[in-house]
Amino acid sequence: VFPSQDPLDRADFNAVEYINALFPTEQSLANIDEVVNKIRLKIRRLDDNIRSVVRGQTNVGQDGRQALEEAQKAIQQLFGKIKDIKDKAEKSEQMVKEITRDIKQLDHAKRHLTTSITTLNHLHMLAGGVDSLEAMTRRRQYGEVANLLQGVVNVLEHFNKYMGIPQIRQLSERVKAAQNELGQQILADFEEAFPSQGTKRPGGPSNVLRDACLVANVLDPRIKQEIIKKFIKQHLSEYLVLFQENQDVAWLDKIDRRYAWIKRQLVDYEEKYGRMFPPEWCMTERIAVDFCHLTRAELSKIMRTRAKEIEVKLLLFAIQRTTNFEGFLAKRFSGSTLADGTVKKPEVPPPSTNPFLEDETGTETDEIVIEKSDTDKPKKPKVPDNPFHGIVSKCFEPHLYVYIESQDKNLGELIDRFVADFKAQGPPKPNVDEGGAVLPSCADLFVYYKKCMVQCSQLSTGEPMIALTTIFQKYLREYAWKILSGNLPKTTSSSGGLTITSLLKEKEGSEVAKFTLEELCLICSILSTAEYCLATTQQLEEKLKEKVDASLVERINLTGEMDTFSIVISNSIQLLVQDLDAACDPALTAMSKMQWQNVEHVGDQSPYVTSVILHIKQNVPIIRDNLASTRKYFTQFCIKFANSFIPKFINHLFKCKPISMVGAEQLLLDTHSLKMVLLDLPSIGSQVVRKAPASYTKIVVKGMTRAEMILKVVMAPHEPPVVFVDNYIKLLGDCSTDTFQKILDMKGLKRSEQSSMLDLFRLRLPAPPPGGDSTGSLALSAPTPEQESSRIRKLEKLIKKRL
Repeated sequence: VFPSQDPLDRADFNAVEYINALFPTEQSLANIDEVVNKIRLKIRRLDDNIRSVVRGQTNVGQDGRQALEEAQKAIQQLFGKIKDIKDKAEKSEQMVKEITRDIKQLDHAKRHLTTSITTLNHLHMLAGGVDSLEAMTRRRQYGEVANLLQGVVNVLEHFNKYMGIPQIRQLSERVKAAQNELGQQILADFEEAFPSQGTKRPGGPSNVLRDACLVANVLDPRIKQEIIKKFIKQHLSEYLVLFQENQDVAWLDKIDRRYAWIKRQLVDYEEKYGRMFPPEWCMTERIAVDFCHLTRAELSKIMRTRAKEIEVKLLLFAIQRTTNFEGFLAKRFSGSTLADGTVKKPEVPPPSTNPFLEDETGTETDEIVIEKSDTDKPKKPKVPDNPFHGIVSKCFEPHLYVYIESQDKNLGELIDRFVADFKAQGPPKPNVDEGGAVLPSCADLFVYYKKCMVQCSQLSTGEPMIALTTIFQKYLREYAWKILSGNLPKTTSSSGGLTITSLLKEKEGSEVAKFTLEELCLICSILSTAEYCLATTQQLEEKLKEKVDASLVERINLTGEMDTFSIVISNSIQLLVQDLDAACDPALTAMSKMQWQNVEHVGDQSPYVTSVILHIKQNVPIIRDNLASTRKYFTQFCIKFANSFIPKFINHLFKCKPISMVGAEQLLLDTHSLKMVLLDLPSIGSQVVRKAPASYTKIVVKGMTRAEMILKVVMAPHEPPVVFVDNYIKLLGDCSTDTFQKILDMKGLKRSEQSSMLDLFRLRLPAPPPGGDSTGSLALSAPTPEQESSRIRKLEKLIKKRL
């Protein structure tokens, strides 16, 4: 229980260990008597302690009972005292209640008395106010009535819960009657001052009418609206007479006169009636807004009647003057009275890298340039919203089909002019330094698109924008087919590709039918133009979505047109690949026709390799320099050429049969030379050596390594057959019997030997992995390219020694 350092108190006490600790050696046994005496003394002390403790516990029970009795007595005394305190508290509470009962009654009486006095005062004020209100109404003292009526109405609100009292209800009815009388009286005064039948107006406002407007603010809002409606109707009555539908000034060519007239009327109103109506009524703005609604209705009616007379220039003139007038209203007024919800506030598009975000107020002939640095340009300041946008010009939207048809016609003529100019001027002159310039007609087309889009968005952001988008789509496709695809150089084959048969008939070293320098530059220029059109069309789509209403955004989709330009790009790359590929065909044909079994020694690279390298060095630098602005498409060209040339080279390898050991070594040297040239193809002939893209290098290494493995299998002895078959499977990893058959043909084995070899090959084939490709035609278990490179270098050294 208590901590102790004595070994005897440990839970794991061991007597033997304890004795060994006391007597570690034989010599220590001499002190045994002394140790025994110490232990006996310790035992005696423990006995004494135990005895004293036991004796001390004899009186514990008696002392505990005595302490318990004393505690019970103390608790009883405490309980009695608490009960006494509780009784005294209850008596005190009862005394407080009796004392405060009268105080509470006095408080309630005081509160009721105060309420009664206040209510009586309000009643006195209400009764007096109603009498005064009726008297002032009869005398037309509108200035005093305005303040008094507001006070009476406020006081009457305090009596809403007393309407069951006849006297209170009678006063309330008198107030309502006075309000109705005031409303009718004020309307009659305004009708007398501004008769709706005539157009002649008094010389100036009257103080009575000015005070009457203050009273109308307190009356039913319908009185105020009726006054405003009648005044504005009388004020604009002359407008309907001057600009009737049968008047010359009513047509669109004189639309300026409408806006000039209302500006004069607003100035006249400010001079004569500006102080008659309260400022919060915004009468000047209300007159302008009603004029706009009236003008929109009148213009809509007259344009429906004379729709055949609307021309594009006339329509654009009217829209321009109308939008200018709406801008004038936005500068002059806040638009607080526009409560009908018919006017839409334009949304300001967020900043973007879109080239169509150029300053729309600038010149419309500026060329659109796509640059990655557009994000570094300062953002345009936010254009303030125009609450009056469309309040009049909305009427022109049903007639914007005239504008759309005009743009359709203009774009058709523009495309025809592009076609004629291209035929007249011919293909662009080769200029390698510029790197395949974009056709100028492309920039002209998108500049015109930008002009149309900006102009149409100012006219409407609804259905006309969708119609314009459809026109854009139509002529983007026409441009792609007529200008780009239509001017791609045609190949010598009627089917659209180079005829391989004719190329095979060419003798080695003869000139191959291929594109001229001008035609190569033209293809690259068309490819660059299509790439420009693709990027700009995507930006055009984004800009159209910003301009059009949010509900119509999903209908803006130029994906089909972007796909069309992608097809032009793909066709252009394919033409370049076919041209270079066809130029190399005679050399590969010459390779397959050589007598490889008669080759006696290994020399430098064969003439057909030199021919292939010559064609590559002639074409690739021209294509690379003309595609300098579109490096990714030059990379695609290289990849497609490698994917086309390498399988064709391997097929021609299979045609080289039979092959001797020396012939196989020569072919291996030629294959390595072609591999090195292909790896260097992206930067061949360039002063700046760049590392080829990893995707291209992977294709070349994989394909040409397979060709080298084929030749190594051919070089291997076919005896014993098991070793040859295993070596084939190890090097090529090809489980196709057709490929194995071709290898045997290349070695020149007899049919009987081939038959036994094929049977052995089928037996030695490894089981295909579950779910994997059983053909494995391209799976290479060959050594790494570094190991193969070292082997090729050894082969080259061997050849030099023989030479």
